[in-house]
Amino acid sequence: MRISRYLLRQATTVLEQKLDHYSQFNPSPLSVKQFTDFGRTASKEASFQFLRQELPVRLANIMKEFRLLPENLTHMPSLVAVRDMYRQSFLELTQFEHDDDKDGFTEALIRIRDRHRDVVMMTAAGIMELKEVANVNANTEANIQYFLDRFYMSRISIRMLINQHTLLFGSEVRDRGDHIGCIDPNCDILRVVEDAYSNARFLCDQYYMACPELPQWWVLQYQYYMACPELRVTVPYVPSHLYHMLFELFKNAMRAVVEHHTPEGDLPPVQVLLVKGREDLCIKLSDQGGGIPRSQMDLLFNYMYSTAPQVPHATGGTHTPPLAGYGYGLPLSRLYARYFQGDLSLTSVDGYGTDALIYLKAISSEANELLPVYNKTCQRQYSTPLQTNDWSSQLHSSMFIRPFSTNTLHKMASGSACHHWKGLFATSGSSCGSGSTRDVHCEATA
Repeated sequence: MRISRYLLRQATTVLEQKLDHYSQFNPSPLSVKQFTDFGRTASKEASFQFLRQELPVRLANIMKEFRLLPENLTHMPSLVAVRDMYRQSFLELTQFEHDDDKDGFTEALIRIRDRHRDVVMMTAAGIMELKEVANVNANTEANIQYFLDRFYMSRISIRMLINQHTLLFGSEVRDRGDHIGCIDPNCDILRVVEDAYSNARFLCDQYYMACPELPQWWVLQYQYYMACPELRVTVPYVPSHLYHMLFELFKNAMRAVVEHHTPEGDLPPVQVLLVKGREDLCIKLSDQGGGIPRSQMDLLFNYMYSTAPQVPHATGGTHTPPLAGYGYGLPLSRLYARYFQGDLSLTSVDGYGTDALIYLKAISSEANELLPVYNKTCQRQYSTPLQTNDWSSQLHSSMFIRPFSTNTLHKMASGSACHHWKGLFATSGSSCGSGSTRDVHCEATA
């Protein structure tokens, strides 16, 4: 027994030393252009040399932040499982510091990717466990929101690197057209829009037996552009990331329209506007689903808020709950947009409808990864209390930060004004029909 405890302490000490070492370094953000250029010309050796240094750095930077979370959250069973999973993956990667087995490294990356497949849902289950046993105050909410944005962004970036390597140099290599790993250097935006709409429509029809159409002019324009490839709107991008964003927005808009209008009347179409400027490509989805009150707009990107029925969380690792019900659709979609310096925003006219806008960088050399860095600024964020209001009004105002307590969120959830933009459809998104963009190997939601 004493020997076991001694060996455990030794292993923990080695892990902490390695974390301290790698967390001293900042991650190296790559642009879409660097990804594509590297994929065209680089060798398996060059990719191996870069990743065996970069992946431990990215893991260490986010793993150090686990210590800054509220203590009661870190003791939740699901969060303990996630933390242990990250520790195991980190140690596996650091074994290649002085090991040049490139095939073994690729196999390790596949194991790590598969191991972390359910991290989003496990983390969400950990938050639910915390809410069941403790009151969550405004400071704790703000810290959890801050951590989850950084944690999931780090996860997106790590999976991007792993998928690029395994698709380019692993046994998973297959004919994927002109794709360079996960990236399509000529990503056809119209085709991704059509794929996302078709699959969201399938889900909406299945659930409501009705669905708003795209306007007729869009259908005709799509057919015209498909017949004239030289006129298509393209940018170098990850199709699965864009599909994830569009599917979520279409799904939300469709539900809003169906529930806002009477079953007997005609459903107004969901309008889509696509514009490519000098710097950005913008996709705007507009619905007439009743809109969202201004007082509830800031709830839409809150991980701890969902109006869908709460799903039971996994127990013993034997069941994987659906993502719907956690309220993670919009926050994660915004992270995918921001990953390469884009954005996702919502504007609404209460009583009429909502506009959702996706911004993507049109110039691949400017589409750099947005990565979290563990430093003193990050540490202060967790220890600094929320600002005290310095305006007399307690109503919503953009002039001050208005923290939401858990009680406030529960009260909001009892209303119906913004239910159509969070936690939509009790069924998982995987139940929709198959789409060519969603079915690519490096699914955004995997």
